[in-house]
Amino acid sequence: MTIFTKSFTQQEPIPEEGIAAAIAVMQSGRLHRYNTEAGEKSLTDQLELAFSEYIGVDNCLACASCGYALHVALLSVGVAKGDKVLCNAFTLAPVPGAIHNAGGIPVFVDIDEQLCIDLADLEIKAAQSGAKYLLLSHMRGHIADMDRVMDICRRNNIYLIEDCAHTMGAKWDGKMSGSFGDVACFSTQTYKHMNSGEGGLLVTPHKEIITRAIIYSGSYMLYEKHYAAPEKEAFNEVKYTIPNYSGRMDNLRAAILLPQLKNLDQKCHDWNARYDLMNTIFKSSKHIKTITRDEKEGFVASSIQFSLPAFSYSDCKNLITNCEAKGVSIKWFGEAEPSSYTSKYDSWLYLDKQPLLTSTEGLLATLIDIRIPLTFTLSDCNTVANIVVNQIEEIAVNPPT
Repeated sequence: MTIFTKSFTQQEPIPEEGIAAAIAVMQSGRLHRYNTEAGEKSLTDQLELAFSEYIGVDNCLACASCGYALHVALLSVGVAKGDKVLCNAFTLAPVPGAIHNAGGIPVFVDIDEQLCIDLADLEIKAAQSGAKYLLLSHMRGHIADMDRVMDICRRNNIYLIEDCAHTMGAKWDGKMSGSFGDVACFSTQTYKHMNSGEGGLLVTPHKEIITRAIIYSGSYMLYEKHYAAPEKEAFNEVKYTIPNYSGRMDNLRAAILLPQLKNLDQKCHDWNARYDLMNTIFKSSKHIKTITRDEKEGFVASSIQFSLPAFSYSDCKNLITNCEAKGVSIKWFGEAEPSSYTSKYDSWLYLDKQPLLTSTEGLLATLIDIRIPLTFTLSDCNTVANIVVNQIEEIAVNPPT
């Protein structure tokens, strides 16, 4: 009987270059991003400049978390109390949390079989709701047809905020995820594509958005110490009118992240190799429905999803239990009670009661989600995928009574 023994939450170590840089920062005592000499670029500045260049967007702000970055992004594009914000229903709790924190009201949009925002439903709700903001979550790394998304936003005069927590390094038709919207936010939380424990990066091509975001982040009157930002004169209209919601990244986290950015493209390649292997094995089972991806989607697969259309609620519960017994940790979005990081739109009771989203409910009912750590070898991924398939086949043949 095969038992898998590796942890699904064990990340690869921080690169030696990052460890050395972090130690140097601690030895200096200068952890705060503004603790610099005249003309000196802090490590946080260096990270912002490097990430701005990587994404191909002029302005970047390093934040304490992606959730904080989303909050600041919403405020910086103009979301005010009572404003409606369109958002795909399949997302994680920090996304509606950021909308609520900014005073907005989420308008959830159904998802399609690719686990992306349903563009037909988006068309309808963009027209009917009067919302002027779309917070588009590229949930679990699945990227919608961005050409159509941009067209809908242009025709309805909608600001696009991209939540790229799961798509750092990904592309749509050759263009970087995060370079489409008016503003985009990325995560450097432990289980994302770069790891600083917690952290976020905000990018925008717009001077008026980045100047507000920098003041919101807690720059005091030190905004001219930002280098991935416009000239100091651009801050004149906002420096006295925007409140300080301190949420800056520090130099210690920037030190850890800088060498990871250099290795990001290789890591993306390694994740996809693991995904492809597992996806091939899952496709071999007649009980599993894998996710079809558009050929324009240059995805980064740090996790893998599939559905089990013929499985009942009890079948799915048994699958979770049986896989755990074999050492394989899988998540299920159809669970009645949210667990760990997994919850869905009807779990967020601090929001007004939401209309039933039939497509989303049906898709999430049997949706299975598996993390793919880079500490897993290809052989590990082969073992994990086969354990899951074997458990699915066993339940399908001998369903629980």
